[in-house]
Amino acid sequence: MTQPVAIDVERLEKTFRIPEHRVQTLKERALHPFRRTRYTELHVLQDVSFRIMRGEFFGILGRNGSGKSTLLKCLAGIYKADAGRIAVAGRLAPFIELGVGFNPDLTATENVTINAVMMGLTPAEARERFDDIIAFAELEDFVDLKLKNYSSGMQVRLAFATMAQSDADVMLIDEVLAVGDAAFQQKCFEVFDRLRAEGKTIVLVTHDLRLVERFCDRAMLIHDHRIDSVGDPDRVAQRYLDVNFVRALEGAEGGELGDDLAVLDVWIENDGEKTKSLPFGATADLWADIEAAREIADPEIRIWVENEEGTRVFAASTVEFGRVVAPLLPGERHRLRVRFENRLVSDAYHVSALVRSRSQPARVSGVRNRAARFSVVGGEHVGGVFDIEHSLEFRIVEEKTRT
Repeated sequence: MTQPVAIDVERLEKTFRIPEHRVQTLKERALHPFRRTRYTELHVLQDVSFRIMRGEFFGILGRNGSGKSTLLKCLAGIYKADAGRIAVAGRLAPFIELGVGFNPDLTATENVTINAVMMGLTPAEARERFDDIIAFAELEDFVDLKLKNYSSGMQVRLAFATMAQSDADVMLIDEVLAVGDAAFQQKCFEVFDRLRAEGKTIVLVTHDLRLVERFCDRAMLIHDHRIDSVGDPDRVAQRYLDVNFVRALEGAEGGELGDDLAVLDVWIENDGEKTKSLPFGATADLWADIEAAREIADPEIRIWVENEEGTRVFAASTVEFGRVVAPLLPGERHRLRVRFENRLVSDAYHVSALVRSRSQPARVSGVRNRAARFSVVGGEHVGGVFDIEHSLEFRIVEEKTRT
């Protein structure tokens, strides 16, 4: 049996017209009433087509300015598309932008009632669920305070709590979730689990790859205002990292990615065998194979490990302690090995490698970002990111007579 479609988007187009000259004063408008205003067209979404199935948790990734938030606003009906078709099956609840749907001059009590009714609840249902909404948002002491006096975090808590209590079939959630503190985010994650179990359709726009990999059934990457890839969340997340990494190297500091060399492969071994599971305390080897396309006279080869959150926990480079690597000649294949004792806490980790010129450090000749993934087992006792060898002493410095 074919799974029902919750959201169907076909050949969506959205363009913003940005005036090159703004009329600043009434005098200027009076003196030049027929002056034509020139516009620059910004094509935010181009030929976007995709489907989301009912009950699916669907993630949308993309760099800032790629068009992902605009897409969500088109789905919510906040923006009207210039071309294409959008079909949404069922009632929809948006959690898109801070303050959307709320009146800053009304109290939390009034805003919750109005917003819940807009999301499909009856006034009686909104009043019945009010206490649960306020308790979830932890705002019991602020219900009579006008919303304009709320902090951004308080507004986020109130908006999310209201959405979570709605009976909507489709929920649109934007990156504003990141405004909440860690404790509130954990409560939101528990809501995600509940909504998935209830068969709700959830569309999540985020930069947090952990959320995509943890919750999403499928993901989509928007790049340069078009769909770059759709499918398995891990694969789309990796593509997102690749796009961001290359762009970062081509950024404002003059970095660029050349074709001088390819990082052919990156992997990890335990006791001479390739592995994706590394015991705590084991001696492990990180490997990278590289091949030059043209000569690099003063190369640096770097390899590093980062956790799922993107925190770099270990790195090694051929320039450590003033070491100099011989020039890399065209057609030569080289292999880098870094041996270390695994003291990492139980978690998932990624290995990356790059090659660049020491004389032109912003020019990266080859890179494989998050090319290998492994998990550490048996390190549950570690209190931090990694275990540091240490000694512990506990003694009495001032003895007291005991009775």
